[in-house]
Amino acid sequence: MIRHIVMWSLHDADRAAEVKTVLETMRGRIPGLLSLEVGIDILHSPQSADVVLTATLADREALHSYQAHPAHQPAIALMKELACARTVIDYEV
Repeated sequence: MIRHIVMWSLHDADRAAEVKTVLETMRGRIPGLLSLEVGIDILHSPQSADVVLTATLADREALHSYQAHPAHQPAIALMKELACARTVIDYEV
């Protein structure tokens, strides 16, 4: 299994709930995406990201398919518009 974690800082943190809604639309729509959780930062410290996505995928092939899947594309487009920084890690569990 692969754990896929992405953290974003947004130009406008007030749009974090909108981001969460869009990211959660992927749940149950992408083969190999076993779980998906989206969180919004509550501390708003200088080191904090605004939104985090934690996903578990079946394997590396599922990760690659997830990246290209049509259900993922609206999230990619939104984050290109709203994010000023992005950090990602993918690792085997």
